[in-house]
Amino acid sequence: MTVLRPMLLCLCFMLCFAGFTAKGPQITVKDGRFFCKGKPYYYIGANYWYGSLLAIQSDPAAGKARLIKELDFLKSRGVNNLRVLVGSEGAGKINGVDRVTPVLQPEKGVFNDDILNGLDFFLFEMGKRQMYAVLYLSNNWEWSGGFLQYLNWNGQLDLAAMQPKMTWDAQRDFTSKFYTCEPCMQDYKKQVDHIFKHVSKYTNKTYAAEPAIMAWELANEPRPMRSEAVPAYKAWTASTASYIKSLDKNHLVTLGTEGIMGTEESAELFTEVNAHAQVDYLTLHVWPKNWGWFADTSIVKDLPSVISKTNDYIEKHVAIANQLNKPLVIEEFGLPRDGHSFDVAQSTKMRDSYYTSVFDMLLKSRKDEGKIAGANFWAFGGTARPVKGQLFWKYGDQFMGDPPQEEQGLNTVFDSDSSTWQIIKKYTTLLK
Repeated sequence: MTVLRPMLLCLCFMLCFAGFTAKGPQITVKDGRFFCKGKPYYYIGANYWYGSLLAIQSDPAAGKARLIKELDFLKSRGVNNLRVLVGSEGAGKINGVDRVTPVLQPEKGVFNDDILNGLDFFLFEMGKRQMYAVLYLSNNWEWSGGFLQYLNWNGQLDLAAMQPKMTWDAQRDFTSKFYTCEPCMQDYKKQVDHIFKHVSKYTNKTYAAEPAIMAWELANEPRPMRSEAVPAYKAWTASTASYIKSLDKNHLVTLGTEGIMGTEESAELFTEVNAHAQVDYLTLHVWPKNWGWFADTSIVKDLPSVISKTNDYIEKHVAIANQLNKPLVIEEFGLPRDGHSFDVAQSTKMRDSYYTSVFDMLLKSRKDEGKIAGANFWAFGGTARPVKGQLFWKYGDQFMGDPPQEEQGLNTVFDSDSSTWQIIKKYTTLLK
């Protein structure tokens, strides 16, 4: 008996471990809240869109070392949820900017699996640290190709119109066509299929069985862009959420929207698209600068108004989350450094106050068992630093939180921003 007991214990452990890894991350939704391994899950996370690209840079060893160092840094501050881009589409300039490279689908129907190998390493390292990823599968915006690239591949947008900087109206006109372009939507689905057929070189699992994944997003900020596209937008979000669920029953699915602002400023439309049974939780993004809530250099004067408008915007979505009985994640929010500076040495006093106001709402929700379940700040830049005298990203530059179409250093939180990290650490501790 004494001989058999260790063997039986070992066998039980192996069976339990096998059962756990087959079920994915074990983050579920029950009664309008997230649960992780049976316990309520409220979190502070980061946007780390480039995380999967670090292991496949021109110097993979250095890229992997940076990734490991940065994951350790985040974990030590209590950040255990990361929102990441799966891969970009196309090549060359788009809407006047250099898109993210290297690319998952450089040509129509041609896939570069090095990108997924980089994602494999990223998820493998996250799994070691019991961290969870939210992965978005494409993009409404140009900086990673996204919907505009699918339109170009299918004859709806020629290079002469796609490559130069577009007017806002032109961008809206073109992007809104994605939802009625059947071959565009089929190409998107082919990329999704390719992703889900991939087997990790580190765990020998498909992504449907990957424990470090929390959720899939249809895209980053999918918008109808024009009111005429709303019916097709509703049909696409519903059918695509169902399709992803058919491929992966272990993980959550969400749309990735900005909220009411990204759904033709219609609370009714936001509610309708998120009411679908295959949409597990709601998301919102808050962008005071982009939405004109303050003048470029007057953050100090306008900060009380910015905080008030942010709180009001979040509360509108809490009411809808209560109505639908689904969790709500504030998955993008950010503010420039003081004085709208891109200099890493500049103070972040205004940003710190803004973050505190958002984290206070999350903490109150945690105490009240409320619907606000997570907050992913935009964005983590880690050890990267802007190139002096250069505003925008160029091929070969380090990745940081600001994507290529934005000034490098605009909204990024670097590892050297000690006052911001003190606040983040304080709230991740309180959330426990």
